[in-house]
Amino acid sequence: MKPTLLVLAAGMGSRYGGLKQMDPMGPNGETVLDYSVYDAIEAGFDRVIFIIRKEFEESFRNEVGAKFADKIKVDYIFQDLNDLPDGYSLPEGRVKPWGTTHAILAARDVIDSHFAVINADDFYGADSFQQITSYFTETADATDKEHYCMVGYKLSNTLSDHGNVNRGICKDTNGFLDAVEEHTEIEVEADGICRGNNLNGERVEISTSAIASMNFWGFSVSIIDHLQAHFIEFLKEHGTEMKSECYIPTVVDELLASGKADCNILETSSSWFGVTYPKDKGSCVSSIKALVENGKYPNNLWS
Repeated sequence: MKPTLLVLAAGMGSRYGGLKQMDPMGPNGETVLDYSVYDAIEAGFDRVIFIIRKEFEESFRNEVGAKFADKIKVDYIFQDLNDLPDGYSLPEGRVKPWGTTHAILAARDVIDSHFAVINADDFYGADSFQQITSYFTETADATDKEHYCMVGYKLSNTLSDHGNVNRGICKDTNGFLDAVEEHTEIEVEADGICRGNNLNGERVEISTSAIASMNFWGFSVSIIDHLQAHFIEFLKEHGTEMKSECYIPTVVDELLASGKADCNILETSSSWFGVTYPKDKGSCVSSIKALVENGKYPNNLWS
């Protein structure tokens, strides 16, 4: 069975100031997401599932999904703040999404094959999708433990010149992930040192050569049960909070520590770039233009 691409596109782009998932970046109005879907099709994916919010369904279908609906099976799933396990309810006044773990769980009833997870607003590059497909083809189904993968990028290549970012910071041994911890508000500060906040809220130094997870994961269907179990534990501790989020790296880190899974870090020749802030758009547009001019992509992606 060919793999599925699961795209996390429900974010409202608060730092960017709008729905960056639908902001044109390519020479003929293509979004960053268009290039990810194009690369996925070329790599052998046969289905894409978009996790979106109900309020922008119509515009997303018309402006994004309609472009390639004849080239790959397209499904839409809504991330709903009220979609919680039995016994839990949305705290009054909470409007912030529950995080990337909750986003994947929105598709729990429709995922039936190996799948890759990406952000809608990150450009990952063609080789990254090829690496994921090769991993799925060459890796046997789990026996003693689950086998997952992720595409890793050098942290220095994922920072923004225009503000701080959130990244999963990784530790590895011989190409296998040992641990990953989500850090927020990462940036190079005035003294030239890169710092971010760990999950305890401590401001810590982070090497710019560290491997960063850009939320490009390869999972088997088995991850769903683990995500559900972890999300329940998360709600027990943080379910009444207004802004707490349950992150994919935290779940993966827990599975690695318990010996229930391993995670291969895939090397890629692709360069990552993305848009977190409005001023990031210019460099993103320039990068895509260069790739088109070098023949990596057709000038009109879906013609």
